[in-house]
Amino acid sequence: MGRDPRAAVAVALLRLCLGSHVYTLNGTDPEGDPVSYHISFDPSTRSVFSVDPNFGNITLVEELDREREDEIEAVISISDGLNLVAEKVTILVTDANDEAPSFIREPYMVQVPEDIPPGSSLIKVHAVDKDTGSGGSVTYFLQSAQATVFAVDRHSGVLRLRAGATLDYEKARAHVVTVVAKDGGGRLRGADVVLSATTTVTVNVEDVQDMAPIFVGTPYYGYVYEDTLPGSEVLTVVAMDGDRGKPNQILYSLLNGSDGAFEINETSGVISVMQSPAQLRRDVYELHVQVTEVSSAGVPAAQAMVPVTVRIVDLNNHPPTFYGESGPQNRFELSMYEHPPQGEILRGLKITVNDSDQGANAKFNLRLVGPGGIFRVVPLTVLNEAQVTIIVENSAAIDFEKSKVLTFKLLAIEVSTPEKFSSTADVVIQLLDTNDNVPKFTSHYYIARIPENAPGGSNVVAVTAVDPDTGPWGEVKYSIYGPGADPFLIHPSTGLIYTQPWASLDAEATARYNFYVKAEDTEGKYSLAEVFITLLDVNDHSPQFGKSVQERTMVLGTPVKIEATDQDAEEPNNLVDYSITHAEPSNVFDIDAHTGEIRLKNSIRSLDALHNMTPGGDFTWSLEVQAKDRGSPSFSTTALLKIDVTDTETLSRSPVAAFLMQTKDNPLKAVAVLAGLMAIIVALTVLISTATFWRNKKSSRVLPVRRVLRQRPSPAPRAVRVEWLRFRRTKAAAKFALKEDPSNENENGNNNSPGSPPPPTAPALPPVPAAAPRAPRAGPAHWAVPTVSGSLSPRQPPRSPQPEAGGPTQSALVSELRQKFEKKGVGNKAHF
Repeated sequence: MGRDPRAAVAVALLRLCLGSHVYTLNGTDPEGDPVSYHISFDPSTRSVFSVDPNFGNITLVEELDREREDEIEAVISISDGLNLVAEKVTILVTDANDEAPSFIREPYMVQVPEDIPPGSSLIKVHAVDKDTGSGGSVTYFLQSAQATVFAVDRHSGVLRLRAGATLDYEKARAHVVTVVAKDGGGRLRGADVVLSATTTVTVNVEDVQDMAPIFVGTPYYGYVYEDTLPGSEVLTVVAMDGDRGKPNQILYSLLNGSDGAFEINETSGVISVMQSPAQLRRDVYELHVQVTEVSSAGVPAAQAMVPVTVRIVDLNNHPPTFYGESGPQNRFELSMYEHPPQGEILRGLKITVNDSDQGANAKFNLRLVGPGGIFRVVPLTVLNEAQVTIIVENSAAIDFEKSKVLTFKLLAIEVSTPEKFSSTADVVIQLLDTNDNVPKFTSHYYIARIPENAPGGSNVVAVTAVDPDTGPWGEVKYSIYGPGADPFLIHPSTGLIYTQPWASLDAEATARYNFYVKAEDTEGKYSLAEVFITLLDVNDHSPQFGKSVQERTMVLGTPVKIEATDQDAEEPNNLVDYSITHAEPSNVFDIDAHTGEIRLKNSIRSLDALHNMTPGGDFTWSLEVQAKDRGSPSFSTTALLKIDVTDTETLSRSPVAAFLMQTKDNPLKAVAVLAGLMAIIVALTVLISTATFWRNKKSSRVLPVRRVLRQRPSPAPRAVRVEWLRFRRTKAAAKFALKEDPSNENENGNNNSPGSPPPPTAPALPPVPAAAPRAPRAGPAHWAVPTVSGSLSPRQPPRSPQPEAGGPTQSALVSELRQKFEKKGVGNKAHF
């Protein structure tokens, strides 16, 4: 080695954590040999560092504490294996803020008189911090709760009473003040920290004689009863020195108000009555008691005064008593009208209630005992004496009709006494009636029935209305009115409804009457009821046929019907039964008793069976039919019915004949069918004409200004007319003739009508009226809208000689129909 290795260490250590890197030794060998590092300590000290022999890194292995050891001596060495160089070094430990302030001379307590001046110093607190620098500086302050009364010097730690603040022993005998000591802050383990400590200072407040005496248990009331003996204790007044820490002696005295009737013990405060209660001139005494403090030196000090009320109390030996105008009274009577106004005072009652006792013994309650909610009494609570007032509470309940007399008990009962003395008085109220009720019917409506043949003046029904009022107000007068009341009268007093003397009732004209009945008292108060009167039908009408002589045509197997009506209003008077009373022969027809349908007997099924039975061989019968009602007594009517009988074969030969046969008894049906056909033809004509016109107009074949209607050549209109009226013509002809095919043989194979001459032909249609010729216009011919017109008038067909034999039924039908049409005006022309 050319030269010794050298190591130099200069380090100031802060408070580090264990394992922290402190320093790195750096050494070299002149020959370039590798070196190793070593560190050693005095055996009496701690080995707080270690070194890496290869790299020279020094590491902290034990905690440092500057306050205990502020410098460390160590020997560091370096070696190349042959030579060793060692050097003694001193390691300085710098401070870290790891110590909190600490108070000394604890605990802190101080005695302070309550009258100490504001701003006075009370005590000094002191805290030390072992750290150096800012971490070792200490400042003081108070927690906010005590900052209003006390203050502390932040540097010296002197605690003083804040300016303007005072202490009061009577309010708080001690104060506990918390003082905080805080250092100036510093670094600790790489962070800035501020450490603090707290201590408490107890400030005990000493009492000072600055308060007047205080009375306990105020206000003071005493009572002297009738049987209290002179010298008896009434009550005790208690007072104490307001300065409770060092209280003075208290003396009692009476200033005024006793009039020699009371005395007080000066040391105990007991007040006694010195006279008999009978000698006391007042009911209430207001005494003034004075207390005086006597100091330890025997000198009078602070004083105080309190009022004392003493009442002279009578014994509870008198119950409440009711008085009238003439003295004590236990029954009061009054007459008044029913339903007085709400809140009205019953001034006719002069009632006074009194209790001769005094004080609480003379306090009692009043109340009414009886039907509740009708009256109320005022006042409810009485002391000694009061005028009793009764007021109407429920006017509706004061009703003469419900109760003519109202009875109550007026009760007075003591409130606070153990005896609960009481007394009662009867209150009797005689009610007077007023017209407060409306007449009321026993029913809202009355229903009556009366025969329609009842004579004038007959009783119908009696109505009743009741008015609970008495005297003239309870008298009811009856009357009736309404559109249905004309045939009736009512007795004004009894309410009996009867018919007018001239009334003639008819159920068929008016079966029901409805009107109102009015019940009215003398002051015009009224009510209404409704009356319903039904007329009972009497069998006073006999059945009536439309005609006394009637004709019918009966098709074999089909019934004919005869009908009669009965004008009576109700069943069974208007129900009709039918019967055949006479027929020649009598075994041909049956009649339905309820419907009036007449049929051939079931045994007769062909005209052959009737041929020999018909008078004259013409299949015509005359029946006498009776219509009889079911009333009691019963009425009946008869009619003569002529019946022509034919068969279906004859009708099937011609639809026209069948139609005429069906409408023989109802010519209006034929008229309706004819009118319907004519209406259909007119509608079709108008529809076709309109469609043709609009089609031509759209095709511009009809000029909008010049419209020419041209008559077609004469053959064409007739052809159209005949084509359009063909159906109508057929129907019209069918009304006047029954066509039969002579070549048709009888379908039944009999010869009842062989060789019968043909029936009369239907009348021909009238000729088409000729249209007036029009002059031809120049220019192209325009399409003429076709028009159709026609008329249909039945005319008498020419009569041709008819053989007597054959076809009498058809001939008779045609003749009869023709006559009916002529009578009904069917012959009038119909124009389209």
